[in-house]
Amino acid sequence: MEEKKNILTYEGLRKYEDELHELKVVKRQEVAQKIKEAREQGDLSENAEYDAAKDEQRDIETRIEELEKILKNAEVVVEDEVDLDKINIGCVVKIFDVEYGEDLEYKIVGSTEADSLKGKISNESPVGKALIGHKIGDVVEVETQMGVIRYRVMEIQRSN
Repeated sequence: MEEKKNILTYEGLRKYEDELHELKVVKRQEVAQKIKEAREQGDLSENAEYDAAKDEQRDIETRIEELEKILKNAEVVVEDEVDLDKINIGCVVKIFDVEYGEDLEYKIVGSTEADSLKGKISNESPVGKALIGHKIGDVVEVETQMGVIRYRVMEIQRSN
């Protein structure tokens, strides 16, 4: 079975590559030093520093594995080439919530990059999925747990 592609913007790709580099080059060294110092204290059976350092090492290695998997299957969206006639991954969209009368702005990204607190929604989320392919002026209905929400597409632009 082929693994799912991780759709990333160039910004997301750089962020993951930087984090991976930091973990491999800096954090691995730091935790190795902590383990070495804890070992030098003697009895490891009741050594809290040793246990904590080993836990940290395991967490770092797990995150490195996750990042390598994300990057191995990454498909980068070239945001400069995004078609601004319709909503797609890599664009910023301004929408108007018809019911509540408020303007919203989202960047449409792949699921691994989504962060709703930073206004980045996944192309696989209910809102993201509903918006994909629509044009300025379209009214988009999104099925949610609280019923149907209607948005009017106001603007589509590049994120840079």
